[in-house]
Order: sequence, then C-alpha cells, then structure tokens
Amino acid sequence: MIKIDKTGVLLSKTNIEFENDGVLNPATIREGDNVHMYYRAVKKGNISSIGYCRLDGPLTISQRWNKPIIFSEFDYECQGVEDARIVKIDDLYYLTYTAYDGTNARGALATSKDMINFKKQGIIVPQITYAEFISMAETARVNENYYRNHKFYYQKGDPEKKIMLWDKNVIFFPRRINGNLVFLHRIRPGIQIVSIKNIKDLTKEFWTEYFINLQDNIVLDPIFDHESSWVGSGCPPIETDKGWILIYHGVKYTKKGRVYSACAALLDKEHPEIVLSRLPYPLFSPEHEWELKGEVNNVVFPTGTAIFGETLFIYYGAADLKIACATLKLSELLDELIIYTEEK
Repeated sequence: MIKIDKTGVLLSKTNIEFENDGVLNPATIREGDNVHMYYRAVKKGNISSIGYCRLDGPLTISQRWNKPIIFSEFDYECQGVEDARIVKIDDLYYLTYTAYDGTNARGALATSKDMINFKKQGIIVPQITYAEFISMAETARVNENYYRNHKFYYQKGDPEKKIMLWDKNVIFFPRRINGNLVFLHRIRPGIQIVSIKNIKDLTKEFWTEYFINLQDNIVLDPIFDHESSWVGSGCPPIETDKGWILIYHGVKYTKKGRVYSACAALLDKEHPEIVLSRLPYPLFSPEHEWELKGEVNNVVFPTGTAIFGETLFIYYGAADLKIACATLKLSELLDELIIYTEEK
C-alpha cells in the first residue's frame, strides 16, 4: 500500500465578497520554486470565479489576490467559472474550466503567455443537446449509463432544464503526443479522450464522428466499488518513463450519500487511450473533518499536483469548502501501479 500524508487545510474562504462562501478545486502548476494556484472561489449565491495565489515551495502561501483572476464575462458562463486545471504546452498555458450558465455546465478554455493575462477561447466540448447525444450513443455500443441519465437531465416538473449535454473536467496532457493536442473530458459515467492538431478542429462534424465511435474514445469507465457511480478527470497527467500517471476522482453512492475519492491509473506514454494499470482501491478518501463536513460532505476532489524532489503534492477540494493537500512518494505510486499492470 502507498503511504499517504495529508498536510491539512491549505486555503480557506475569506470575508472578501468573491470568495466569502468557499474555496475549492485548485489548478496548480510549478514554475521554478513556486506553485501557481488558480482556485474556484465561491461567493454567496453560488456564483464562482477563479482566484489566484502563489506558493513559495509546495505549501507556503506568499501572495494571494484580493480579486478574481478569471470571472464571468459571457452568457455561456454567466453563473460561474469553475474548477480550473492548467498545463503548459510549447510556449502557451492552457487553462480549462467549467462554464456554468445556470442550467448547463460545459468545458471551456482560456490561454495565456504569462499565467496572468488569459484570453478566453470559448466552450471546446460539443454543444449539443442530451437528446442528440442519446441518438448517437445508443448506436455506439457503450455502457448504457451514458444514455440513461434522464432523471439528471430532465428534472420532474421542469422539462426544459438541463437539456444540453454536460461535458466537464477537461484536462490537457502537458505536451503534444504524436504531434497532437490531447485532452481528457468527462461525460458521465466515464472519462473520454480527444486528439486533435488544433483547437479549431473541434467542429460539429468532428464531434458527430466522435460520438458515432464513442466506444473507441472512452479511456475509463467505472469498474470498482469506490467509483461505482461515475469517474471524472482529476489532475493533469504526470509523465513518467513507464507512462502517464492519472489522478482522477471516483464517486460511490452510500447510505450517507455520495462519497468522492481520489483514484489512480497508468496510461500508455504514446497511446494514452490505452490503460496499462489501475488501482483497485482508492488512493485516498474522506476521513478528516475538513473532508467529511462542508458544503458537500464526504468529498476529496483532486485537481492539481506539484513534484518537489521525490514527493508528489496533490492539491484537492475538501468537502467543496476548503483546499487541502496530500503527499506521497511518486516512486511508490508508480511501483504500486506497475504491480497491477503485471497482474493483468
């Protein structure tokens, strides 16, 4: 088993309006000795923006802005920008986030040269209705849970609500693979993968062909008990000589409600659609008060990492209210994943 150390709460809400109801789910990227963090900040009324802070080393906050770095500007995100992730590809930073319009939640992209000034590129996931998705998914020989989410999309008494396909947790790999931009995304209940030359290739025709062959684009579906409800992309993949380590989240329904755990898998280095290994147990789960009680109870939601020496720091949202950190030895995680590769 892998030894996990939880360092405790790193960031909490303040009295400043844009983050007076909670902070959670941070994007992180290491540059030199600093970790730059782009966290979801929630103000009362459940309106989210992206806050910013800089860490000296992995755990010491040296700068924290008193205003959001990214906020709602367009109709497609009028009720919030949420749950960012960030990577650097070539000389450009790709920051993905969930754009929420009060009804629909979809993955969007912003890019930057300097990590401070971001240019929004708009929604990059398919902009189709759930009904349109069903018509394609039913012919694609996929897990029936992909097209049996009617209770989620069509709430009783309000058939117009949530009619668009929810597609969240967009996360780019931190380099081009075989010359392509590659990203993961999440249409419940699994995690899917996209490979393109340029963002402009994400056309309606692209997505139509993609969904007709959806089974070929699914990386992970739920298979273990701790992720039996659904899984979702977590942190940007970490490249090792054995493959890409993916830290993701898994959700299970229990008598106490949903429980979100951190999970781990190993993907092929040049063909990341191929899963080499997958831990059959949670990497870590809610156990401390800050993870068990909050805006949503029983949640650890990993969204960012940083490596210092041999230690992997995993930054996560705790109970949808605070930001915390867990650490482990990267070599131990890789060795454990390789054990399950050999058993396949």
